[in-house]
Amino acid sequence: MQYWIFDIRSRSFVLLTILFLVITALVYFGITENFDQSIALSVSQTIGNPTVDAIMQYVTESGDVFNMMAFGILMLIIPKTRRVGITLMILIVISTLLTGYIKCGIDRNEPDFEYQGVPFYVEISRDTYALFCKGGFDASYPSGHAARAMIFGIILGYALSERFPRGAYLLFLYPVMVSVSRIYVLQHFPMDVIGGTVIGVMLAGVMAKRTKLYKIFDKSKT
Repeated sequence: MQYWIFDIRSRSFVLLTILFLVITALVYFGITENFDQSIALSVSQTIGNPTVDAIMQYVTESGDVFNMMAFGILMLIIPKTRRVGITLMILIVISTLLTGYIKCGIDRNEPDFEYQGVPFYVEISRDTYALFCKGGFDASYPSGHAARAMIFGIILGYALSERFPRGAYLLFLYPVMVSVSRIYVLQHFPMDVIGGTVIGVMLAGVMAKRTKLYKIFDKSKT
């Protein structure tokens, strides 16, 4: 998991930045529009299984900023996971605001398909927040939920990587599930969650380095 932690001046960060800019340009100029719309249409026609609908609704809401903040606060309270909590809290705030302001700039509408599944068991919350910016409220690119979920996968996976070197990678299933759920509940297009995922990788890698997350291993050895 050490390869997921990198400096802002590293090759990994530069390549991820270029990748995000390319994806953003493709979305902004509508090059991926037909692809995104076709996937959203296919999803809207397959919704309707009560069990799957309920699972997807709860999974998508687990990526809500307030639910994740609560988990970060819990990590912050426990002495052994305090550094993990600090890193998560910083990243949750930064990713939520950053994706919100990018949404204002891209201003891409959410999927315009009627959700025909079972009524929502939980209220679908806002994806991001951006002060003094009205355009980000209904915009879809990039996905804040996907960004935060990827951050959780990397940070928690890294924290567990010393004790569970291979099992830690199972945490990447979480961002995959959240991303799929955002498309399923018709809140995002595929390119939205891909863009959000790239942002999550960028922020998690750099911030984990800045907060010296690797020191949690030093404490575990003492």
